[in-house]
Amino acid sequence: MVIRVFIASSSGFVAIKKKQQDVVRFLEANKIEFEEVDITMSEEQRQWMYKNVPPEKKPAQGNPLPPQIFNGDRYCGDYDSFFESKESNTVFSFLGLKPRLTSKAEP
Repeated sequence: MVIRVFIASSSGFVAIKKKQQDVVRFLEANKIEFEEVDITMSEEQRQWMYKNVPPEKKPAQGNPLPPQIFNGDRYCGDYDSFFESKESNTVFSFLGLKPRLTSKAEP
């Protein structure tokens, strides 16, 4: 399975861009293989993301905003869930990966 991070490259929201960058930088820094999926470039991927975010994680109004993180077809979470796992040093289990003994989370 590959980690897929759904992003929006043309988002006008600075907060969304920062959250996307935070996730991508963390994965790169920890040498975790992942694929960026740009929902602004593919209507099919956007619809797939909307459909596969669990109902309890969808906002009351509108659609879920990126970044949304999946391991293959399994939903891992949104940025807030990712941030919580980063803070508690549980990112590998959040992503559904086996922890690496040599990896350290960024401070």
